[in-house]
Amino acid sequence: MPLPRGLPVVDHHCHLSPSGDGVRAAERFRAAGGTHLFVATQNYGPNVPRSVEEYRRQFETTEALAKRVGDETSVVAYSVLAPYPVDLIAAERLLGLEAAVELQEQALDLAGRWIRERRAVALGEVGRPHFEVPEAIRGAATRVFRHALEVARDVGCPVVVHSADLDEAGLRELAAEAASAGVAPAKVVKHYARAPIGPSSSSGIARSYLARRETVHGVLHEPAPWFLETDYLDDPARPGAVLDLATVPRRAKQIAEAPGGSPDRLWVPFSESIEKVYGWRPEVDAGGAP
Repeated sequence: MPLPRGLPVVDHHCHLSPSGDGVRAAERFRAAGGTHLFVATQNYGPNVPRSVEEYRRQFETTEALAKRVGDETSVVAYSVLAPYPVDLIAAERLLGLEAAVELQEQALDLAGRWIRERRAVALGEVGRPHFEVPEAIRGAATRVFRHALEVARDVGCPVVVHSADLDEAGLRELAAEAASAGVAPAKVVKHYARAPIGPSSSSGIARSYLARRETVHGVLHEPAPWFLETDYLDDPARPGAVLDLATVPRRAKQIAEAPGGSPDRLWVPFSESIEKVYGWRPEVDAGGAP
């Protein structure tokens, strides 16, 4: 069974780099049937940014990559911007803790302005390190995350969260933290989700699931909002990590072609969930072109 006519095929979280495959990776995505990418910023040099100006240049690189993808492949690419929360660790060693916190907050403010100007669609990745760190760093990361939530509240945009794995209790805690800052849980996305939570989840947090075969089949009948992602890193030293950029469209075709498959369920991650979280639906023409 083919994919439904007009269905967008969306990778909700990936990275592209000018020193990696870049647009070539988007061409693989397009050739496999993909139509839309959410491209999260990353550090493009060997060191973490040490000034707001360096973060500005980083964001400009992400924006330029997304534009090139659209111009050269017809894939629609959306930018997602924020200082990576793990940057705080290296910045603390270089600048001191308070200056590192101030830098992250200033970079978040810059990302918020770009989102307000429609140069990006979400604030992310923000959150906390996904591994053990000293208590002072953990506390500083929590302060920065609170500021990120306040920026998202003031701009009215979704926020994409980087953290350790979260079970149902962890998702409820994240929802409460967002709500205390004035952000509706429905505007919060836990990226790099690996384990299905199930339709009884009471957190309201959207999950962006890694598009591994077993995960996709485990979440296919969950109600919106949820997404599929590769978290593709575009790192020449780690080709195909975390998942290759062609994975989401290939997974969609496998679902459509499976005996007794549920291709209409693909509207949930690729269209309905985006409308719930972002407020609009990605569009393609009836032939599948964005």
